[in-house]
Amino acid sequence: MSALIEDVLVTCPYCGEVMELDVDCTGGDQTYYEDCQTCCVAVQLVIMVDDRGNLASATARRDDE
Repeated sequence: MSALIEDVLVTCPYCGEVMELDVDCTGGDQTYYEDCQTCCVAVQLVIMVDDRGNLASATARRDDE
């Protein structure tokens, strides 16, 4: 059984600090923005979920990538 909410650590592409996120895997693949808790810049988050509803990957990207 897959977890509905996954705790994920990603690195802010702007300041390099680690961001802790709670990712809802029930929504499938997602792309959204969340402000870095350290530098307050909006970071694009790309969440990929596999066929069984498990978190496959979480990537933090700059808006200009």
